[in-house]
Amino acid sequence: MLTALSSNAILALVLYAALGGAYLLVAPLALFFYLQKRWYVASSFERAFMYFLVFFFFPGLLLLAPFLNFRPQKRQIEA
Repeated sequence: MLTALSSNAILALVLYAALGGAYLLVAPLALFFYLQKRWYVASSFERAFMYFLVFFFFPGLLLLAPFLNFRPQKRQIEA
């Protein structure tokens, strides 16, 4: 009985870790790339959906923000 209880507890901990990792790392990383690709061409409905996703995944975006740099590249001005 004790081994079944501890294996269930371990399974629950692994499941919580997987869901937490997906919420804090995987989904926000995918959202970063989605926002980078669609930001300037999104329709109004899609932009509202983007704002919802940023609100929903804000903790993960906050964790990844110091490590990601999506600023536009400098323009090369030719004379």
